[in-house]
Amino acid sequence: MLAKAKYRKDYKQPDFTVTDIYLDFQLDPRHTVVTATTKFKRLNKNATTFRLDGHSFQFASIKFNGKPFTAYQQDGEGLTLNLTGKSVDEFELEIVTILVPAENTSLQGLYQSGEGICTQCEAEGFRQITYMLDRPDILARYTTKITADKTKYPFLLSNGNRIETGDLADGRHWVEWNDPFPKPSYLFALVAGNFDLLQDKFVTQSGREVTLELYVDRGNLDRADWAMESLKKAMKWDEERFNLEYDLDIYMIVAVDFFNMGAMENKGLNIFNSKFVLANPQTATDDDYLAIESVIAHEYFHNWTGNRVTCRDWFQLSLKEGLTVFRDQEFSSDTGSRAVNRINNVKFLRTTQFAEDAGPMAHPIRPEKVIEMNNFYTVTVYEKGAEVIRMLHTLLGEQGFQKGMALYIAENDGKAATCEDFISAMERANDFDLTQFRRWYSQSGTPELFISDAYDEQTHSYRLKVSQFTPPTADQMEKVNLHIPVKIALYAQDGTKQMLQCNGEPLSEVLNVTEKEQIFEFHGIYGRPVPALLADFSAPVKLDYAFTTEQLLVLLKFAENSFVRWDAAQILFVNELRRNVAHFQQNEEFEISPQILVALSQVLDHYEENVELAALILTLPSNLEFAENFKTIDPDGITAAREFMLRAIAEYLKEPLLKTYNHIRLEGYRVTQQDIALRAMRNLCLSYLAYTSLGNNIVQKHYNSADNMTDKLAALSAATSTALACRDALLADFEQKWQHDGLVMDKWFALQAIRPDENVLEIVNRLMDHPSFNFNNPNRLRALVGSFVNRNLKAFHKIGGSGYRFLTDILIKLNDTNPQVAARLIEPLIRFARYDAQRQTLMKRALERLSTVENLSKDLFEKIEKALQ
Repeated sequence: MLAKAKYRKDYKQPDFTVTDIYLDFQLDPRHTVVTATTKFKRLNKNATTFRLDGHSFQFASIKFNGKPFTAYQQDGEGLTLNLTGKSVDEFELEIVTILVPAENTSLQGLYQSGEGICTQCEAEGFRQITYMLDRPDILARYTTKITADKTKYPFLLSNGNRIETGDLADGRHWVEWNDPFPKPSYLFALVAGNFDLLQDKFVTQSGREVTLELYVDRGNLDRADWAMESLKKAMKWDEERFNLEYDLDIYMIVAVDFFNMGAMENKGLNIFNSKFVLANPQTATDDDYLAIESVIAHEYFHNWTGNRVTCRDWFQLSLKEGLTVFRDQEFSSDTGSRAVNRINNVKFLRTTQFAEDAGPMAHPIRPEKVIEMNNFYTVTVYEKGAEVIRMLHTLLGEQGFQKGMALYIAENDGKAATCEDFISAMERANDFDLTQFRRWYSQSGTPELFISDAYDEQTHSYRLKVSQFTPPTADQMEKVNLHIPVKIALYAQDGTKQMLQCNGEPLSEVLNVTEKEQIFEFHGIYGRPVPALLADFSAPVKLDYAFTTEQLLVLLKFAENSFVRWDAAQILFVNELRRNVAHFQQNEEFEISPQILVALSQVLDHYEENVELAALILTLPSNLEFAENFKTIDPDGITAAREFMLRAIAEYLKEPLLKTYNHIRLEGYRVTQQDIALRAMRNLCLSYLAYTSLGNNIVQKHYNSADNMTDKLAALSAATSTALACRDALLADFEQKWQHDGLVMDKWFALQAIRPDENVLEIVNRLMDHPSFNFNNPNRLRALVGSFVNRNLKAFHKIGGSGYRFLTDILIKLNDTNPQVAARLIEPLIRFARYDAQRQTLMKRALERLSTVENLSKDLFEKIEKALQ
């Protein structure tokens, strides 16, 4: 296939722009007629031709200033108009297109979701609705009229404010919407359907009353309250922390079942995957509640960082996404546990983003080259992008960061901006040179910090030698030095925190690493200290320092910083697993250090001092988290070694685990920080006890007595991962009760996909015929297929390649129906370089098979090409 790359360096100002667009939708799932009346303005006086993007619809007609127009050329991707002889600088085009939403399985553009109809236009979905200058730097005012059957679609929604409604004699009705704020086409939204509606109000800090409307499928109203409360909390927080106030009279959220992503921030009308809206104690876990709160906040925060200030081009995606992820992380930290949120964000970054940096799709947070834009909605752009913003916050402080934000908003409100506009505002607002820091935007890969130390007893001085190195990546061989803020602390052996000083002057706890090699010296240190390095994970880097077990135990016990304590436990776990994987490969006995068992016992004994942190420290990293610590991943060795560690810890801590489990009792279900922490600790104890002789009885009892989904799923997970005798009966009971509810069944599908059974792939294949499974629903696919290929390390990478062939078959089918989901599922296959020669050969063979598929989508082509080159 011919797939042409686009380059950031080639950006050019548009020759034409759009000032206003009037959209008329005559909605029908089998035959929707769209009339787009668009006012264009010529920006380049010499331009005589211009191109409109559009595909996947039937083109009916075009008029130029009200008259039929024929001076155009049509191809599969757009329409090129010849305006030779048309001297007017402002003109109007009327374009009529015909769509079939019921057959649009790509879930981009206008498509059917269940019984409703909705849109998804980011990044380039609007061009599947009509011909348009579909680029983010074309900002226009939208007016939208929707006409549809009133019985089937009583709610007709679009961006902005509702301005007129009416009924027609044939049983149809219409609603007209106007959005007063100019926006790019990717922020356009439309929803039509029959919903239950939850309404509320929010009064802004300036006293304006905003109507809040949350639409859910019929029968789900009892699962909407938490999302509404999360929205109001986010609106208040954004006013208090960032002084940003909502600007329209109405804010709407619609939950739909079929959605490729988590949610979409369309101006005034956010369309959400129902997974991130619906929750009650019987259907949603604590993690679901927190995820809903976070995603609701994220999309709301986009109103200013994404909508009012948008991206000039798609290479600037991190401008809105990295910044908004940082803002939603801060929201979750301010309203919940800062330590827990930081640790969970770092776990995700280390496991997923570091793997992306090490793979064929490595790219900077501001990419230089793109074939399919959907492929750059990545953890690098989002999560690493947020870490870059966090480093700025660390360097400038809260006050300085807010000064920069205020300047950035003031200068760019109503405009399409760039990453440079943001960094420049931060720089000028604080008179702080960020020249070197800018390299984070253009350099890919995960930097590595190598740190060694020396202590001089005579002068009571301590020296840290820090060197930085970023390995070559698939897209960039040459690397430059970055500005890396490294937050540290020094502890005496008894846990006393040492003052950071040099020649009697106090030093900052943040070391500015800017050179290839630097030495930092500290005076007045009596006794060799234990360094706490990269506290709060102050930079997205890998750390190489030869910690001794004794040093790590000191940090685990005494460090003030919660992240440092947790990270010390992670390093201890990784060291143990590494040793045992080596034993596995040499057919030697597994072993676990008594020192670690004692340390974990002490954490458990004192869990009430900090329940949430204790639960995180005692949680063994997943197979995937462990895997990222190996250059060559051994799926069998990692799985076996981790299983041994789980059983060894469970047996050693059996009595205190049981004591803690029995001691924690909660009356009723509340979504509070304290209750979430206690449930997490109790369910962690259960997960370990499942590996002991008490397992079957205690897990079965826990399942039967659970009055909420968090506890119910914890029992089901424990029974499944340890293959207890009660497992099949519990899985059957859960299935019987929830088979009507797709979102709840996703949890069941995911558990089935990560079973430790040798025949798990056969089970997954059978479940694809389950009545609750729908291949065209991205949530179902991610739950079953995604969980198997991403989370079942041993089974997916089983010698012989059955997992690879299975995924390849799925991807071939998805190539025709939903290439965007296919491109996300292919990720574990393209990272073959991390595995042994036999697995590499089989994975490459699967990719080569995919590369020969007829009409291979750009989404898959780009990833396969980069993996095989």
